[in-house]
Amino acid sequence: MKKRFDSLSPERLQKRKQIHEICRLFSKSPSKGNLKRLKSTFGSCGQDVFIESGFHCDYSDQIFLEDRVYINVNCTILDGGKVNIGQDTLIGPNVQILTVSHDINPLERLKKHNYSQDINIGINVWIAAGVIILPGVKVGDNSVIGAGSVVSKDVDPNSLYLGNPAVKVKSL
Repeated sequence: MKKRFDSLSPERLQKRKQIHEICRLFSKSPSKGNLKRLKSTFGSCGQDVFIESGFHCDYSDQIFLEDRVYINVNCTILDGGKVNIGQDTLIGPNVQILTVSHDINPLERLKKHNYSQDINIGINVWIAAGVIILPGVKVGDNSVIGAGSVVSKDVDPNSLYLGNPAVKVKSL
């Protein structure tokens, strides 16, 4: 379900500024202290979650990570909507998880409306390097999304998806 939100409200601007600074400090010095500070801002963060440097998000409190999630370098999560990531999920380098969209109509887009749709990533998923996951997508348990894929529709459990747009190649 698409939800409208105001990314330009004073509260949202302040929250983004605060979280961007935490992300910047973590990227500059990915120490245990800075990682702990970043994790503490999430909606929830399970045990043994590891995040490499270069992590970026907008609000952080809409991100929910289960146990043993691994996020490789330069991951971007635009979390205007909720992002749920299941246990034992691997996220490759340069992955983008995007819950936010805008109006397609050029005149409507001038109004600067933002819309969000939640993203749910199942258990034991492997999202390879350079994948882009678009708003509203659900990724089923035990699935693999191949490098460079653009995921615009739900991913079946126990499946391999590849391409732009990502399509099911086979069941696993």
